[in-house]
Amino acid sequence: MNNQSFTTAILVDQSPEEVFDAITNVRGWWSGEIAGQSAILNDEFTYRFKEFHYSKQKLIEVIPGKKIVWLVTDSQINFVKDKSEWKGTKISFEIAKKDNKTQVRFTHFGLTPQIECFDACSNAWSEYIKDSLRKLIVNGNIHPTEKMTPTNNRV
Repeated sequence: MNNQSFTTAILVDQSPEEVFDAITNVRGWWSGEIAGQSAILNDEFTYRFKEFHYSKQKLIEVIPGKKIVWLVTDSQINFVKDKSEWKGTKISFEIAKKDNKTQVRFTHFGLTPQIECFDACSNAWSEYIKDSLRKLIVNGNIHPTEKMTPTNNRV
């Protein structure tokens, strides 16, 4: 499995609809500058964190309470050689009931161990999903994790 994309998951008590609403509130859990919309099919938004990371996402699949998929249409990851490593990758949030809880299964398709930003980017995604997004879902806390930089393995 040399081409395995990064995946992580969380379980929460909230409904799939509440989880879906939290995920689409990108500003509530992803630190950095976010411009644009992130809730309905064909919405586009950009993410920027200082000079380290820029990416543009388009929502290409939206099934309320079940699934959200972003296509990264542009990227500039400035702490790796291939600054466009994210371009053309897909970021998926699958929402499902599991034993009286709601599971969020996050996958960044194309973020594989073979690319340079894998360690920093997968660590950052883990933190965002397991900490910031979870807090937003569970407590309604709009407070993304600390600003992330490549020097502390976060983007």
